[in-house]
Amino acid sequence: MEANAIAADIRQRIITGEIPHGSRLPSVREQQERYSASPQTVSAAYAALGALGLVRTDPRSGTRVTAAKQSDAHLGEFAPPDLTAAQAWKPTGDGEAREETTLVRQVAAADLAAWGIPEGTTVVERHRIRYVDDVAVQHKLTVVPYDVAARVPEGFEGTPPMLAPAGVDGAKPPAGVRMADWLSWDVAHTECIITAEPMADAACEALGVPAGSPGFRIVGIVRNSEGDTVFVTVTTAQLHHRVTLGIVG
Repeated sequence: MEANAIAADIRQRIITGEIPHGSRLPSVREQQERYSASPQTVSAAYAALGALGLVRTDPRSGTRVTAAKQSDAHLGEFAPPDLTAAQAWKPTGDGEAREETTLVRQVAAADLAAWGIPEGTTVVERHRIRYVDDVAVQHKLTVVPYDVAARVPEGFEGTPPMLAPAGVDGAKPPAGVRMADWLSWDVAHTECIITAEPMADAACEALGVPAGSPGFRIVGIVRNSEGDTVFVTVTTAQLHHRVTLGIVG
């Protein structure tokens, strides 16, 4: 088992309260047997948890949990008041920004029930990397059920925009119009989940960092008026970046 997978499993047990605050984690040797991993791999997993502030290792007392059971902060309902001014991301200071689609593929959904996508549903995955001054700073995964991704604007001829392959500039909506509106998707509600945790392997590879490195994970689950999932976005960035949210009262 890889270090990031071990860290993810222990993190899940900590945030659900299975492993309570202040408790001592098993030794590296004991975890080595539990996860069928080398001592170096378990130590790397503990280091990743430590970098997230979930545990602290002391040579005398071992590794203890420093995080409490997870709690949620609801930031409120929000919507961009002016689509022409809305900007999903930008460099914090100076810098030239660009982004590219690196992978588009169709797969059968697995382990996506938490996002409201039934197992076995054919989905389209779109992987994008965002750069500042040619340095990768964000990885974005968009998951769309195929029947939604295959839609096109009225009167449009050609490859559906969401099915355009990597390296090909797909059709884009007019300025100030959301892709969802252009494609006539029924979008009624967006749930945002922001966590700091070990980054997925695809994000680590895209950003050129070691597997299991900590980062922000921003999940956006977009549902229609009947509560079905229209699409999901997962944006990953390293912890030194910022996550901001504007709330419209």
